[in-house]
Amino acid sequence: MREKHGKWSALFAEKGATLSNYFLRRVAHRWDAQDLVQEVYLRLLRMESSDAENIRNPEAYLFTVAANLVKEHAVMRQQQPVGSDGLEELFEQLSTPCSAEANVDRELRRQRLGAMIQRLSPKCRAVLVMHYRDDMSYRDIAERLSISTNMVKKYIVKGLATCRQRMADYE
Repeated sequence: MREKHGKWSALFAEKGATLSNYFLRRVAHRWDAQDLVQEVYLRLLRMESSDAENIRNPEAYLFTVAANLVKEHAVMRQQQPVGSDGLEELFEQLSTPCSAEANVDRELRRQRLGAMIQRLSPKCRAVLVMHYRDDMSYRDIAERLSISTNMVKKYIVKGLATCRQRMADYE
């Protein structure tokens, strides 16, 4: 068992940075990429030793597991409904303050941002949620909402500008 862990640990140490970059290019958020890197390693460690011995090219297997995780991650994100409960994550991302001093009023900023997003038009709000929470591309959002990709861009620009302007008014 230790031999199996050592083999995977050595490969992971060698290819960890490459694997991390692989995920960073395929998911929208750094924290998702970090989680997926850890999940690859856990899956490799959980593998039965008899199965591990049959792998001819461990590096190729590592990236096959990674590719499958990217697909699973995308499916999970797509299955989450776009609703007001999904706005929690969007509020968290957009209200994160940039300086340590701003941490004091984080919850108040979050509440204000939530109220601002709720006042956006339904399509503008849906576009923001799909893009920032669900990591959907402009094209995917356009297809889902039956609008053009240019309208998706306009909704994102309008929504973010409105939120930033109103948040600036509070500071």
